[in-house]
Amino acid sequence: MDGGTASRLVMEARQRAGLSQRALARRARTAQSVVARIESGTASPSWRTLERLLRGAGFTLSATLTPRLRGHSHMLEDVPRILRLTPEERLNELRNAARFFETAARKSP
Repeated sequence: MDGGTASRLVMEARQRAGLSQRALARRARTAQSVVARIESGTASPSWRTLERLLRGAGFTLSATLTPRLRGHSHMLEDVPRILRLTPEERLNELRNAARFFETAARKSP
């Protein structure tokens, strides 16, 4: 998790809990300056510190692993490239994808 994500999580949890940085720091048994550095993105907390801060604000942290296919780009990563295409280029992309799936379907048992 990058520091920006941790920063947003801590700040949102603290604000939703209606806590000041000092109050959250007290609950998480750390210094207010630590909370300030994390929220500003100048410090990146360890997983343990992040959990402690979020727990202090009344939240829990959970994570899931999602496998990525090797050698294949994730569809969401292609969105910016697709958005840069003209409407005609987008139609060509769609046509090419349809041909690919049609060919793959014919070769499948």
